Amino acid sequence: MGSFFMDEFVVYVLASNRTDRLYKGYTSNLIERMKSHNALGSGWTKRYRPWTVVYIEFYTTKGAAMLARNGLSLHLVVVL
Repeated sequence: MGSFFMDEFVVYVLASNRTDRLYKGYTSNLIERMKSHNALGSGWTKRYRPWTVVYIEFYTTKGAAMLARNGLSLHLVVVL
C-alpha cells in the first residue's frame, strides 16, 4: 500500500525564558523551527533566548495558518 502524507501547519506562541517577551509564528516543522529560534540564526528571537512553546494550533493549509497567526493576539495569559 502507498503511504499517506498530509501537510500540516502549526501556529505557535513562544515565551522567552529570560524576559516577558512573546513571539508568534507559523511553520510546517515545529521541531526544526524551535532549533532555529533557540540555537541558530541571528534574527529578532536570538536576543531573547531560550524560548518555550506555550501555545499551538494545527491547520491543513499554509494560508489558513498565516491568517490565524496574523489574527492571534499576544495578550495571552501564560501559565508556566
